[in-house]
Amino acid sequence: MKTFDYARAGSVAEAVQAGGRFIAGGTNLLDLMKLQVETPEKLVDISRLDLARIEEREDGGLTIGALVPNSDLAADPRVIEKYEVLSRALLAGASGQLRNKATTGGNLLQRTRCYYFYDTAAGCNKRAPGSGCEAIGGFNRIHAILGTSDQCIATHPGDMPVAMRALDAVIVTQRGDGDKRRIPIADFYRLPGDTPHIENVLEPGELITHVELPAPPQGKQTYRKVRDRASYAFALVSVAAVIAVEDGRIASAALAFGGLAHMPWRNPAVEAALIGQTPGTAAFEAAADALLDGAKGFGSNDFKLPLARRVLIATLRDLTQ
Repeated sequence: MKTFDYARAGSVAEAVQAGGRFIAGGTNLLDLMKLQVETPEKLVDISRLDLARIEEREDGGLTIGALVPNSDLAADPRVIEKYEVLSRALLAGASGQLRNKATTGGNLLQRTRCYYFYDTAAGCNKRAPGSGCEAIGGFNRIHAILGTSDQCIATHPGDMPVAMRALDAVIVTQRGDGDKRRIPIADFYRLPGDTPHIENVLEPGELITHVELPAPPQGKQTYRKVRDRASYAFALVSVAAVIAVEDGRIASAALAFGGLAHMPWRNPAVEAALIGQTPGTAAFEAAADALLDGAKGFGSNDFKLPLARRVLIATLRDLTQ
């Protein structure tokens, strides 16, 4: 690990003015530093800021501090009762020990687990722009099939952000000049395009302070994750789903997917294929067709196309029975 400066922020204002990389739980950043995938010159410790509370909002939703540990958020009675999809997604991520340290804000900013990104001897446009993407044409079993580019086919590794995408969360930040932003999660992440190293819309020094959840959605909720082993593994395919059925037809649907793209993936066409339809094979297959429209495998990950179809259909059957 290379040497770096360290500062402990006493307030949000101090943190955003300190000029450095923020660190709280460190469950992702420290690994990257040990491998010299990331070599920040300065770390700003925000772990002691007053950002670890979950508060109820007037609209019935929740405001979640950026430093709320994943384990606390998953176990909060309000989350379990009203946002089951979020609690399930959190419990599907990592191990109990890591969930005790990992924070809400940090979880949103996880970096890909692409093998080539972690191997500093390999070409990776995300780690070293212009060095190529060895995953294309290489071993790419865990890689993306949607939203890819010629520069990058990495996936976003998170579970919690997939659920928050289905719930239409809003990310609250503070800039160095003191201005605050409220960024819908739909606008937060970026596809790789020609700049895969730019993963979100945060500006340098901008700090996530809170996440806002709107009022709880109607209908049944679940999070289904398919992975290589039962625990401590990233998703090959995951789906966060909220489905409401009224009078024998699907009244509303919110579906977000993990393991398939550079960001938590949500396509309005998938939901449009379901709303107003009678639950059953025809509607479910139409939704799967919409999901996989434009999908492309790269060899080792071709299996994700039929797997994504099966996972989506199984989830829809469970929620509409």
